Amino acid sequence: MNFIRTEIEGVYLIEPNVLHDDRGEFFRTYDEKLFFDMGFKKKFVQHNHSNNFRKGTWRGFHYQLPPYAETKLIQCVSGKVYDVVLDIRKGSGTFLQWRGFELSALNKLQVIIPEGCAHGFLTMEDDAVLVYHHTQFYNKEAEAGIRFDDPMIKFKMAAEMNKISIRDQSYTFLQPDFKGIDL
Repeated sequence: MNFIRTEIEGVYLIEPNVLHDDRGEFFRTYDEKLFFDMGFKKKFVQHNHSNNFRKGTWRGFHYQLPPYAETKLIQCVSGKVYDVVLDIRKGSGTFLQWRGFELSALNKLQVIIPEGCAHGFLTMEDDAVLVYHHTQFYNKEAEAGIRFDDPMIKFKMAAEMNKISIRDQSYTFLQPDFKGIDL
């Protein structure tokens, strides 16, 4: 596995070493020792699966407030998505910056998203499926989000969005005095 640093501290793309033969392919999606050596020392306690029927579906930006802030490991196992990380950590050098990555079943990339970053994705194909691994259990009272069109983050969709939940549309804009979440 290759850990590729991104412009946002603590966010890595993970590229697997794929073994090919006449039967197909094999690759690791997680190796506790390798992750530990990269500084990732928490355990994954919850695994989620997201089926997305239509191209152009937006989900995000989601995060959990401390003390339930979580690290996520995201992989697209069918189709293709534009996966986005938004840094909302108080005092971070990349505060309110975002980066997007193409994750697909074909490229097999994963992204690790640290605590204090919000996550969203846009489906680039019908029937896109993501698998999430979380270091915290979901807590409804700690659930929070940021609108994709918030003027403070200047997010640009990678393609046309045509489906978004009422919840994701209803997040309020960040206030000008927003300084981030304190971990």
